[in-house]
Amino acid sequence: MADKLIIVESPAKANTIKKFLGGNTKVVASMGHIRDLPKSKLGVDIEHDFEPEYINIRGKGDLIKSLKKEAKKAKIVYLATDPDREGEAIAWHLAHILDIPEDSICRVTFNEITKEAVKTSIKNPRKIDKNLTDAQQARRVLDRIVGYKISPILWKKVKTGLSAGRVQSVAVKLIVDRENEIENFKPEEYWNIYANLLEEKSKKSFIAKFYGKDGKKVEIHSKEEVDEILKNINNEKFIVDDVKRSQKKRNPSPPFTTSTMQQEASRKINFTLKKTMSVAQGLYEGVKVEGKGTIGLITYMRTDSTRISEEARRFAKEHIVSKYGENYYENRYFKTKDNSQDAHEAIRPTYIELEPDKIKESLTNDQYKLYKLIYNRFIASQMAAAVYDTVSASIGVNSYLFKANGQNLKFKGFMTLYVETLDNEEDSENTTIPELEKNQEVVNKKIETKQSFTEPPPRYTEASLVKVLEEKGIGRPSTYSPTITTILERRYIEKNQKQLVPTDLGKIVNKLLTENFTDIVNVEFTAKIENEFDEIAEGNVRWKKVIEDFYGPFKVTLEKAEKELEHVEIKDEVSDVPCDKCGRMMVIKYGRYGKFLACPRISWM
Repeated sequence: MADKLIIVESPAKANTIKKFLGGNTKVVASMGHIRDLPKSKLGVDIEHDFEPEYINIRGKGDLIKSLKKEAKKAKIVYLATDPDREGEAIAWHLAHILDIPEDSICRVTFNEITKEAVKTSIKNPRKIDKNLTDAQQARRVLDRIVGYKISPILWKKVKTGLSAGRVQSVAVKLIVDRENEIENFKPEEYWNIYANLLEEKSKKSFIAKFYGKDGKKVEIHSKEEVDEILKNINNEKFIVDDVKRSQKKRNPSPPFTTSTMQQEASRKINFTLKKTMSVAQGLYEGVKVEGKGTIGLITYMRTDSTRISEEARRFAKEHIVSKYGENYYENRYFKTKDNSQDAHEAIRPTYIELEPDKIKESLTNDQYKLYKLIYNRFIASQMAAAVYDTVSASIGVNSYLFKANGQNLKFKGFMTLYVETLDNEEDSENTTIPELEKNQEVVNKKIETKQSFTEPPPRYTEASLVKVLEEKGIGRPSTYSPTITTILERRYIEKNQKQLVPTDLGKIVNKLLTENFTDIVNVEFTAKIENEFDEIAEGNVRWKKVIEDFYGPFKVTLEKAEKELEHVEIKDEVSDVPCDKCGRMMVIKYGRYGKFLACPRISWM
């Protein structure tokens, strides 16, 4: 008989923890949630203070029996589910199933699955945090009400199989709005003028760009304006008006949060959000490393905090000083955003000595790629800034002004190890211009002009959509990946290369929701709800009060939409492929696995 029973979510996590504990401790998995709202009905008693009607999840009867049996045999039961609201809720439901009293000291959490962290947490158990579980309940209940009340309207007025949701509907709206911006965009003409100049002493050439006139910046919008400038500078001397030299520092980015990890994994290693979270889960729960056994390689991967422990700082310092030298180290603290859930650390490696290339043979290719990204980003966050020598030269010709800028990387600092990739980033690490002096004449070798047109904003990618959702306070780390997965599965959007493009269906549903359920797709309203969930988690607001305040106006809107909404017909997209049965052109339908051709006479509804 085991003295202690520890319950976690997954078998992988259980197997890793087992290795750290003695034979008198048994570790088992709940396989995620064991109770939830029923799928067949709303499952929320609106008439009785929005009480949720939880049931045991279908198919988990045998597992629940087994958990009860093991709990009865153990002297102590610890609930060691993930250290976030969702994990706290799973622990709360487990306590209910296993008849563990509410005030029982049974909850243990750890931000990393290491021997020290696990043993320390077991020595310091606590009560289940009811504020955290209430925050999770509020989210679950509110999302259930939105989904189960609006979705039937979509089925009736548009087509079956559709859904609406607080976060997913806002995400679709952002994508549709961006597409509308692109479609309505009117390009504007603009010109640039470049002077290819020569410094005679060094015989070095450099490029100066037209800036303006009489010291003021001037934008050029037509060929006529270009010709006027060229006429006035023809055969005129180019004189250096001013030269400024300085140093510029580039600081490293903070260690990863969930969203920044998702964004960077998309940019650098071409991972989808779903793949990133799946691989990260495996790294967190445990990987069999040669000579070490099964160990968790990273801290918990659902976080919006950039905080790191003092112990991790100390190990990072030792590593940097040893490998790169004292001048490469800088102790850095990063400010966590005000609305962040700061219960645990940023995403970082758990063992600094396990450099990616040292354990590459123990990892899959995907694990290696993501682990290296996380490892290098963390180490770089504690390194010295990169230093550039910069020079800016102003060059006058007649009353016009050209400017030339250059920079040379003097000290690589953190860039020795890692450089963040930015969307649409231009490579400008090193651009040189020769030594110039004030009042010096430089030779005009050639003048070049370039016509350009303004471009519409780019379509969202998974990475850029996550970035904007986070900036606007929509959703939380755990919601980004399932949200994008859902709207892809519903065929509200499609992927074109990496770009997210709304379908006709997505546009129709968005129009319907925007016109009839303004709050549901309103960015500010959705962010406000997220903040209220945070207030519940802090114990400042009663969770049922949040639901009550939401439901009153929502009910009125719902009743109005049910009465006034007209049926929306979605016309099939006709292909150029004839049906071999009836001869008519086949139509393009959407199925679980994407587009397919169908006979127009067959109903697929």
